[in-house]
Amino acid sequence: MLVIVRSAPDTTEGKRAVKLARDMAADIVLLQNGVYFMQAAHLDDLGYCGTAYVLSDDRKLRGLGPIGSDRRGKEISYDGLVDLMTENNNVVGMF
Repeated sequence: MLVIVRSAPDTTEGKRAVKLARDMAADIVLLQNGVYFMQAAHLDDLGYCGTAYVLSDDRKLRGLGPIGSDRRGKEISYDGLVDLMTENNNVVGMF
């Protein structure tokens, strides 16, 4: 399962999406303001331990640096997003 998160970490929608993914053992795709979840310990604070795919263009547009050494984070392009969505049986979004 794949959960698409577009809302920032300080929103109810963003937190709800990450908690849903955590509870369903799903991976997440962070796009638009959702890319801010890769900063600080936002995912750790919500107990999320799955893979977080970050849309590279959205990260760059918001002036954020590379996701670095976070073992859970993987940068993807728009083509990578399409591939992920077609490879997964279930896609839930856009929170």
